[in-house]
Amino acid sequence: MTPDELEAARDRVIDDVVAGGLSVLFCGINPGLMSAATGHHFARPGNRFWPVLHRAGFTPHQLQPAQQRELLTYGFGITNVVARATARADELSREEYVEGGRLLTAKVERLEPRWLAVVGVMAYRTAFGERAAQVGPQERTIGATRIWVLPNPSGLNAHWSTAAMAEEYGLLREAAEPAPTA
Repeated sequence: MTPDELEAARDRVIDDVVAGGLSVLFCGINPGLMSAATGHHFARPGNRFWPVLHRAGFTPHQLQPAQQRELLTYGFGITNVVARATARADELSREEYVEGGRLLTAKVERLEPRWLAVVGVMAYRTAFGERAAQVGPQERTIGATRIWVLPNPSGLNAHWSTAAMAEEYGLLREAAEPAPTA
């Protein structure tokens, strides 16, 4: 993909991968230019979302971004806090995050996933006004939907190794598993 093709994808919106009643709805910050150009979430080479998802046990094999709709067969989906594509998340305004949080709340109320997993603690803090939020399960719910904040899988996030991210994502997977029936 050429730099001009990537730049042409700026401000595009890509389709969510969603359905009602999901086990986990993963929520990115916003699409990057590679995602907007391809129409696939977490598409930039170096983004660790797909490898981490597999290592955490959410998928039986590592999916490629073009296979994103396969997530629905496992009870998972993907959306974003802010819909418009940018080269970097720091190009988004606080107002866009807050409006994104409002729209995300309405989406979660409509789709009713068991868990909303926001990948990026700063995005969660800004979108929901939870300045002290940390990675992990949150007290806040949206209706019956619980919220878990996960580390951002971007290759730019040097604070988390792939192994540490997979461990944190794995804790959510364990929490999201259906309770055994008697």
